[in-house]
Amino acid sequence: MAEMNRFLVQKDREIIESYIERKGLTMKESPAGLWYVIEEEGEGDLLRDNDRIQIAYRCELIDGTFCYSSDESGLMQVTVGKSDIEPGLNEGLRLLKPGGKAMFILPPFLAHGLVGDGKKIPPRTIIVYRVTVIGYE
Repeated sequence: MAEMNRFLVQKDREIIESYIERKGLTMKESPAGLWYVIEEEGEGDLLRDNDRIQIAYRCELIDGTFCYSSDESGLMQVTVGKSDIEPGLNEGLRLLKPGGKAMFILPPFLAHGLVGDGKKIPPRTIIVYRVTVIGYE
């Protein structure tokens, strides 16, 4: 089982690296496996657990298939570290400041894992988020 997990993580990594190369992106990888690029720094301190924020976002599969966006469902209300969002998105938000803007690529183990979200995100899927921190309390 452990060997199969390593194989799947490596395959996902290859898909992500190919995507980054095709798109001409310069991204960093966090120790946990989140890929990210900060497009606008924002101002103030980095977001921390328990910070209440609003984000504008767009979520799609790595093949470009649209899933969700704040344009269709409104700004997302998030309490960093506490909200019921993907672990990779929670990690990525901690890299931002109020007003910050970023792109995150979440491998399946930091997204919806083996089950998907039961709606638009299939099982074992890499997802791409574009996020802007709009409101901050």
